[in-house]
Amino acid sequence: MTSATHSSSFTAGADSADAVLLGLDPEQREVATTLRGPVCVLAGAGTGKTRAITHRIAYGVRSGQLMPASVLAVTFTNRAAGEMRGRLRELGAGGVQARTFHSAALRQLQYFWPKAVGGDVPRLLERKIQFVAEAGARCRIRLDRGELRDVTGEIEWAKVIQTVPADYPSAALKAGREAPRDLAEIAQIYGTYEQLKRDRGMIDFEDVLLLTVGILQDRRDIAEQIRTQYQHFVVDEYQDVSPLQQRLLDLWLGERDSLCVVGDASQTIYSFTGATPDHLLNFRTKYPQATLVKLVRDYRSTPQVVHLANGLLAQARGRAAEHRLELVSQRETGPDPVYAEYSDEPAEAEGIAHRVRDLVAAGVPAGEIAVLYRINAQSEVYEQALADAGVPYQLRGAERFFERAEVQKAILALRGAARSGGNDRLLDDVVGLGSQVRAVLSSTGWTSEPPAGSGAVRDQWESLAALVRLAEDFARARPTATLADLTAELDERKAAQHAPTVQGVTLASLHAAKGLEWDAVFLVGLTDGMIPITYAKTDEQIEEERRLLYVGVTRARHHLTLSWALSRTPGGRGSRRPSRFLNGLRPGSLAPGSRPGGPADPAARKRGRRGPAVCRVCRKTLTDAGELKLMRCEDCPSDMDEGLYERLRDWRAVQAKEQGMPGYCVFTDKTLMAIAEASPSQEGELSMISGVGARKLERYGADVLAICAGEEPGTKDPDDA
Repeated sequence: MTSATHSSSFTAGADSADAVLLGLDPEQREVATTLRGPVCVLAGAGTGKTRAITHRIAYGVRSGQLMPASVLAVTFTNRAAGEMRGRLRELGAGGVQARTFHSAALRQLQYFWPKAVGGDVPRLLERKIQFVAEAGARCRIRLDRGELRDVTGEIEWAKVIQTVPADYPSAALKAGREAPRDLAEIAQIYGTYEQLKRDRGMIDFEDVLLLTVGILQDRRDIAEQIRTQYQHFVVDEYQDVSPLQQRLLDLWLGERDSLCVVGDASQTIYSFTGATPDHLLNFRTKYPQATLVKLVRDYRSTPQVVHLANGLLAQARGRAAEHRLELVSQRETGPDPVYAEYSDEPAEAEGIAHRVRDLVAAGVPAGEIAVLYRINAQSEVYEQALADAGVPYQLRGAERFFERAEVQKAILALRGAARSGGNDRLLDDVVGLGSQVRAVLSSTGWTSEPPAGSGAVRDQWESLAALVRLAEDFARARPTATLADLTAELDERKAAQHAPTVQGVTLASLHAAKGLEWDAVFLVGLTDGMIPITYAKTDEQIEEERRLLYVGVTRARHHLTLSWALSRTPGGRGSRRPSRFLNGLRPGSLAPGSRPGGPADPAARKRGRRGPAVCRVCRKTLTDAGELKLMRCEDCPSDMDEGLYERLRDWRAVQAKEQGMPGYCVFTDKTLMAIAEASPSQEGELSMISGVGARKLERYGADVLAICAGEEPGTKDPDDA
């Protein structure tokens, strides 16, 4: 047992337990002084949760209520565990163990293995992907690099939810997993992978947890020994625990309840790995006597940033949203968030680079600025724009674009095709640089349509898609350019972006930004289809995308910019629209629930029957008859009430049958769609819809308005109207 040591960083008079509590706000103080029984801390972003729990442990040690060696603090990353250990040392509680779940379990496994099993502990498999590849080969299933990563992820997910190979297909179906291969094939690879490890006396990181759980379940004496050692537990980021980690925690605890958990359901963004906020949300059901403390005083962000974050969550739905926290900023007022719309993606990247350069010139350190995006493939255009602007940058959580294996392979293929010239059969009858690039990249995994779902295969496709777009842009700028010219351009870009950076702007995905913060944050590419991402289909997936944006917003201390581009390429059709999550938050946008074209739509009030008709989504001038009926471009997103549309179609079928005429003579499909999108409540609103003339308004208006109101249409004969 190690006694508490006094940190040299303590100032005079701070060597008492009460001194540890100085500077804590009332809620943090409650966390720090509630040392017995189960405690649940709901801590919003920037509210000082790490400060609260480290001071709780230090106060318990300093007051003599907790022995340092009897406390185990658990978190999810080595970085967070290291930060916690450092803070505890400064507070004079250096003997406390602060570890990740895997680190704590591995120590216990190594110590108790000889007693529980006998012999040496199996060797730890650091990188399982090679074993997965070998397992696939043994099953005669060839996996490319992206599929290897995704199948490995599926195996990890199955293990953390404690599912054996035979049960994987049904579990994956139930969970709605977007699997990279046939479920039966993955189950076969999973089973072979497990056999390979057993044959070679090796275990992976998930086995560390599984085996520790098995020993504690089977050997009561060992479980009691651990429970004697650790009597008090603190778990940070509790919204991210998996079922397997929760099972291990339950075994550590036994019948005791000396547990403090800290989390925020609104920051659950890793459900694809098996993490679930259910344990946090069910904590008071499991422990009815638990003390609940809410930390809502935000010390990180300005009132303007916090207001936007609160507004974003106010639109959320689902169980996690029911437990959302309303943050209250404790900082002085700052600048309003900036909403920036650009014509195309290169213009957006260039604009952001110039804004970043201006901030650096104004005195904001480059290391205190971040550009955050939804997927790693978006980084390339920002790498280039920052390099062109002379702004140093560093990538976090991803390889530089030109260092990615799929990009290097693609460039090699392009270089080979350029050298072959007309002798490359891939380029037979292919005209134009863009078409040539697409033809060459088809041999490296490029397809005209993206693969379904997320994961490494999708990431790889996005990287190749970025190369295709780059080639198309290059061809527009230099119409006579050849493949050789393009590869030279790619080499120059690669060389320019390999300059070493020490203090640079951070480029990172929203997932990689979790747990970090900067003075200035740029959230880029905020269009529907990117956030929420196109493959987010279910309500739960959409809500996780909203939480991901919330995490991005709450990374900003002072400056926050949110931007999007209306088109992918210069001169392209500006048919994109800003993320639906910004509706009602960005200036000029409709609040959720309002219907474009309805009386609450400011654009509708301005729009009259005179002058050119414009799309109510992208504001382009409309000329096509069908688009004029809808008052939007054909490919612009629709807010149509699908249920209302189906009810109108059913009503139209009845009317057409009774009157012996085709359905389109009552109303065309486009007119019904326009009605379902506008959902009019008055005759004046219905009459504004193209295709509803005075005669049809008189003949069918009452029925249509009744259907829109959710009522049954009248039974009066239309000819009597």
